[in-house]
Amino acid sequence: MERVWDPDGHALYGVKVKIRRADEKKARWKLYSNHTGEFAQRLPVGKADYIVWADVKGYKLPSGKQLKPGPEVTVHIDNDERSDIGLHLDW
Repeated sequence: MERVWDPDGHALYGVKVKIRRADEKKARWKLYSNHTGEFAQRLPVGKADYIVWADVKGYKLPSGKQLKPGPEVTVHIDNDERSDIGLHLDW
């Protein structure tokens, strides 16, 4: 299960998630986390590396705290398997 978390470990709703192939510069896929912080994206079958990150530009928390993107996550896919990751954001 893929999720977006704040620094305190709370799942975040409505965070833009971007995905690109490791050998490309621009995101191919853009989606948003749901009410439980989860997101999912089907990728092409085959061996490839992907970079996944959260884009928090313009994202506002009810508390007023500002989030910063956490580190990008590299995901290696060999065929058509599922990969579970978490995007942990910073203050």
